[in-house]
Amino acid sequence: MTVPASTRLRVAIVGAGYVATHHLAALAELDFVDVVGICDPNLTAAQALADRFKVPRVAAHLDELADQHPQAVYVLTPPAFHAAIALRAMDMGCHVLVEKPMADTVDDCEAMIAAARARKLQLGVNHSDLFDPVLMQAMQAVRDGRIGDVVSVEIVRNSEYPPYAGGPLPGSVTQGSYPFRDLGVHGLYTLEAFLGPVRELRVDCQARGADPNLHFDEWQAHAVARDGVGRLLLSWNARPMENRVFVRGTRGTIEVDRFLQTCRIHRVLPGPKFIGIVVNAFASACKDVVRVPWNVVRFATGMLKPSPGIRRGAAEFARAARDNASPPFTGEDALRIAQLLEPVCAAPDAERIALLESRYAALPPADVLVTGAAGFLGKRVVARLREQGRTVRVLVRRPVAAFAQDKDIQSVIGDLGDPRIVRHAVDGVPLVYHVGAAMRGGPRDFEAGTVWGTRNIVDACVDASVKRLVYVSSMSVFDHAGRDVNAVMTEASPLEPHPDWRGAYTQTKLSAERMVLDAVAQRGLPAIVVRPGQIFGPGAEKVTPNGVIALAGRWVAVGDGAQALPLVYVDDVVDALLCAADAPAPARPLFNVVDTSHITQADYLARCKRKLGDEVKVVRVPRWMFMTLGFGVEQLGRILRRDVPLTRYRVRSLRPLANFDTTAARTDLGWTPRVGVERGLDATFG
Repeated sequence: MTVPASTRLRVAIVGAGYVATHHLAALAELDFVDVVGICDPNLTAAQALADRFKVPRVAAHLDELADQHPQAVYVLTPPAFHAAIALRAMDMGCHVLVEKPMADTVDDCEAMIAAARARKLQLGVNHSDLFDPVLMQAMQAVRDGRIGDVVSVEIVRNSEYPPYAGGPLPGSVTQGSYPFRDLGVHGLYTLEAFLGPVRELRVDCQARGADPNLHFDEWQAHAVARDGVGRLLLSWNARPMENRVFVRGTRGTIEVDRFLQTCRIHRVLPGPKFIGIVVNAFASACKDVVRVPWNVVRFATGMLKPSPGIRRGAAEFARAARDNASPPFTGEDALRIAQLLEPVCAAPDAERIALLESRYAALPPADVLVTGAAGFLGKRVVARLREQGRTVRVLVRRPVAAFAQDKDIQSVIGDLGDPRIVRHAVDGVPLVYHVGAAMRGGPRDFEAGTVWGTRNIVDACVDASVKRLVYVSSMSVFDHAGRDVNAVMTEASPLEPHPDWRGAYTQTKLSAERMVLDAVAQRGLPAIVVRPGQIFGPGAEKVTPNGVIALAGRWVAVGDGAQALPLVYVDDVVDALLCAADAPAPARPLFNVVDTSHITQADYLARCKRKLGDEVKVVRVPRWMFMTLGFGVEQLGRILRRDVPLTRYRVRSLRPLANFDTTAARTDLGWTPRVGVERGLDATFG
């Protein structure tokens, strides 16, 4: 049945991130809601969501949707933007729902509440954890008196954040208190739901340094509330992941596992204490044998939706806005949490800002900058430059002890994806070796380390008028699957036609290489691109050679071991990079650097095996068998609608490149392998 227009609700969404998908999914199930537009400065992300949920408009700013006459605005941006967007939405006469936390400051929260009151609008905050089905079950059990009077509540939660994907540093990187503002707010309002208002709060935090872009990654909070005490343990390091709530009462306990969606209630039983403990444990185990697999089935079939609390919060606010009724969680509810957060977050915020600003201290001029200096190749480049007496500046994500001990090495700590730190590192150097790139991780890691990193280096080098940029690319940019195995490989050989099929490494390395070459052609950047073959040497013995995949503790060699490998010894690559820095500007600034000596994959693996022994377990698999496996994984990915790590195209792309002609590097750079593959293998494997 169509809902009359007079009772419909026109909603605009601001923010096109992860949370927005759950809000849109919830709103799509309400027959009285029309989502009229999605706002986000990232129009590509906004359009992708709009296409998925059939939303008619996208815009960079909320004002651009004014002609759609929204009646409610859902603010799903980072917290620093909540207040400004919410106030603008209320100026437009819209009810407002903001994701938690309500805002970064108490003053902003109070301004939002005052604006809603003055305009007689509804202001809601999505305290979504309280809508989680198993947490609601636990709260009902407490209300029913099933565990007596509540004495204490403990919340244990582990988390991980998506990697920083490049660009100006987001709040999750610059704000020391961000993890506690993000997840601690959930813990505080959950404690209050069981224990009443929190009267005292003590918070401690530590920095373990596992992620250089997340400073304080361990948090503990002790709260004294009206009806008992509470404790929060939040960790971004502890594994396996858990999200549990323990409620302890005078006549029983409740354990909520929000990942498994189980709620275990242990009550005091008549009889001996030990017997009661055993009976409770046995009963819970029997129930879990049924309910855990059932929850997995519900999730896999879509009966149990992901993030159910977020979805229900979005739907409940829509109903409240339609009826002009009070939302489930008001601005006043969130203000109380903000008043608890602000004083305990001040010190971590100040410490983090001071640390970041210290990285921009003025530096004396240096002869050269090396990015990726902590990596296998980067360390060798730095060592060679120091042997030549050069003053070297390095850009690294973490301090390196060996560099700190050398007064002629200047360390700049920061991420290649950050434009400001890259400009600081490039300032005052005439020569840049851009060796840094992401080597592992997900798409966001590669985007930050390879694409954003190269964009930042190129822009900084152009602005600073450096004399030469030497960029280290990769043989991965070539077409592996479709190449003619008998054709000679040169700098002009066909590039990968389907980088998105190959994976994030190939995709981002190809984008970065094109970025450098475009800057040479269009912006006058004095750069040379070097494409090394597979780099080997002491310290890289456990790196799998081309055509081999590390899988489940074994090296799976695909196909015939007689195929030649495009090897080059690490010191020979360093020679090539130094030659590229000193060579006159060539007509074509692109060079393959490979040793043309013939070494087969089987020969290389045999040497690995002799040195590493049982550390390397080699399994050779026929190509047809791996192709069959790739086909099966592809079908699974289609069923689950997810990207998969193995496809038939990737199997075809495992063939090592061969038949190289390195005339260009020898002629224009004056490079020949000084060590060579045979001596390099002896130095590496003995």
